[in-house]
Amino acid sequence: MKGKKQAAALDYNLEEPQGAPKVIAVGEGLMAEKILSVARDHGIPILENREIVAKLIEVPLGTEIPPDLYEAVARVLAFLYRLDQEKNSKNREES
Repeated sequence: MKGKKQAAALDYNLEEPQGAPKVIAVGEGLMAEKILSVARDHGIPILENREIVAKLIEVPLGTEIPPDLYEAVARVLAFLYRLDQEKNSKNREES
């Protein structure tokens, strides 16, 4: 049996990094669905990783991620960076 859906949102500016990413929203069930809905509505990329989310929901809101999550979140940021680069490259080709 599956557990409740969980979601976490991080704040981190790839162009102006300042410290570690911060947890800005976490939730389970309906709150997780709302977080995902807001991300979709604003074109924010979503990456599903249950292990990372399970750890992120334990982090107090507004605080930086703990050092034990740096490596996992760095992989997420690298993924987002690649998406951003692909999007920018595609936009330049279409211009």
